[in-house]
Amino acid sequence: MGDSITVIPLVVALALLTDVSLPHALVAFGAFQIVWGVRYGLPVSVEPMKALAALAIAGALTYAELALAGVILGVLLLAIGLTGTLAHVERWIGEPVIRGVQFAVGLVLFETGLGLAVEDPAVALAGVAIAAVFALAGHGKASALAVAVVGIATALVVAGVPTPRLPGAPPTPAFGAALTRATFDGVAAQLAMTIGNAALATALLFSDLLDAEVTPDELSTSMGITNLIAVPLGGIPMCHGCDGVAGKHAFGARTGGANVVLGAGYLVAALFATPALIAAFPLAMLGALLAIVAVSLARNVTDSGNRALSVGIGLLALATNLGVAFLAGIAVHLAWERIGG
Repeated sequence: MGDSITVIPLVVALALLTDVSLPHALVAFGAFQIVWGVRYGLPVSVEPMKALAALAIAGALTYAELALAGVILGVLLLAIGLTGTLAHVERWIGEPVIRGVQFAVGLVLFETGLGLAVEDPAVALAGVAIAAVFALAGHGKASALAVAVVGIATALVVAGVPTPRLPGAPPTPAFGAALTRATFDGVAAQLAMTIGNAALATALLFSDLLDAEVTPDELSTSMGITNLIAVPLGGIPMCHGCDGVAGKHAFGARTGGANVVLGAGYLVAALFATPALIAAFPLAMLGALLAIVAVSLARNVTDSGNRALSVGIGLLALATNLGVAFLAGIAVHLAWERIGG
C-alpha cells in the first residue's frame, strides 16, 4: 500500500477536477505496477508526476497539456536513460532547486485544497479530523490515504455500488492545441523532481534498504517507456519515487510481488470507477486531502542545502508560475555556486 499514499489522493483529485479518466488512469497504474515489479523484482514505486499533477489540479494545465507534457518527458527520460547522462543533468540543476520545486508544488496544492475546503468547512474539518486521528495513532504517512478512503466510502453511500464495466476507448487529448508555454514550463519543473526524487534518490534507496543495484539511468529509461505507452492510452504522466519505495518497505514489501498484488487491485478498482461515483466524492474533503498531501511535499524544504533559495522558488511559483520559478532558481543556484567557488 506504500504507493497508494500518494497515488490515490492525486488521481482522485485529477479525475474530479480535470478531464482525466479515472478508470484509464487506474488501468495504467495497475499495468505498470505489475510490469516494473516483475522487471526489477523489487517493490519499485509507480506514482503520478507530482509537479504536473499539481498544476493540472490547480487549473494551470489542461488535460491536453498534461498529456503532452507526459509524452515529452517520456521522450526526454528515455533519451537520458539510454545515453547515461542523468548524473550530469542533476548536478546542473542542483539539490536546492529540486527541493524548491517540491516546496512550490506543495504550495500550489495547498492553495487549491484551501479553495475547495472553504466551500463546506464542516466536511473539510471532518477530513482533517480523520487525518489527525491517524497521525496521533502513529500512522501519519497514511493519513491522506485514510481521508481518500473515507471520501470514496461516502461516494459509495451516495451513488451506490456501481456495476462493474470495462473502461472503453481512452480519451483523445488535443495535442496540437497543447503546444503552449504552460506545457513546457511544466515539463521543466517536473524534470527537476523526476531526476532528483524518482531516479537518483530512488536508486540510492534501493541500495540502502534492499541492497539492490538499480542505476538511475535504468529508472529513467523505465519511466520514459511508461509514459510513452501509458499517456496515449489514457493514463497520466507517471514516475518512480523514493517516497513510494520507502512507504512500501515500511509496510513490509521486499519483492516485486507487492507490485503485482497492488497492480491487480488497481485493475479491479478500474472496473468500478464510474462517472457517478467520481461525482459523488465530497469536494470539501478533497480539499482537506490535497492540503495533507501538500504539507507532506512542502516539508521536504527543510532538507535543502540552501533553504532560502528553495523557499524563494516556492514563493516565486505562487506569484508567477512553476516554470519561471524553476528557471530563476537554476540561475540563482549556478550564480551562488560560482560565487561560493
